[in-house]
Amino acid sequence: QVQLVESGGGLVQAGDSLRLSCEASGLTISGYTVGWLRQAPGKVREIVASIRWSSSTSDLADSVKGRFTISRDDDENTVYLQMNSLKPEDTAVYYCAAGRRGSLNVYEYLGQGTQVTVSS
Repeated sequence: QVQLVESGGGLVQAGDSLRLSCEASGLTISGYTVGWLRQAPGKVREIVASIRWSSSTSDLADSVKGRFTISRDDDENTVYLQMNSLKPEDTAVYYCAAGRRGSLNVYEYLGQGTQVTVSS
């Protein structure tokens, strides 16, 4: 059974940092495109960051470039999202996802999500 378990969310102030973790079980993340999606209240879910299985290149949404970094530890089978200079508009539920395509527009697995709230 595949599980993606997120952790690290919380309530912070604008300008603060958080690091989200996603520990995978039941699959090997090096064989998947893995990353993070987020959904704010009343908005559609969007891709924040991903790492492609085929090349290990990372993709970031324009709204987070220069502030967020995605990485993965294949030994720990864990994906991380380092979020710096957080803004109130980053407030959302953040989901870890894994898929076999080059993009997380289509994914096979999704975690339960972790709430990130950024106060102004």
